[in-house]
Amino acid sequence: MTTQFDNVSVVKKANIYFDGKCVSHTVLFADGTKKTIGIIFPSTLKFNTGAAEIMELNAGKCRIRLAGATEWNTYEGGQQFEVPANSSFDIETVDTLDYVCHFI
Repeated sequence: MTTQFDNVSVVKKANIYFDGKCVSHTVLFADGTKKTIGIIFPSTLKFNTGAAEIMELNAGKCRIRLAGATEWNTYEGGQQFEVPANSSFDIETVDTLDYVCHFI
């Protein structure tokens, strides 16, 4: 996992979801790809996806349940998980989560 992104543009307006429980900024790369960098405060939320995603966790701890699954999986800083396109996942943030969302 890289510690910084060079030569990018950042959208100044924050993406604020779930009454401020999730806040991120969009990062645009020269090759046309984009990522979001943000935090999720302790909460239990449901996210819907359009594009497939890799969620890279920089810090914090959470439990994830992908759409259609019955079991929860635990992830923490230094780990990542994938979410399919046109799907959803439930997330229970145990400790404030610092993340990068890679759209794939």
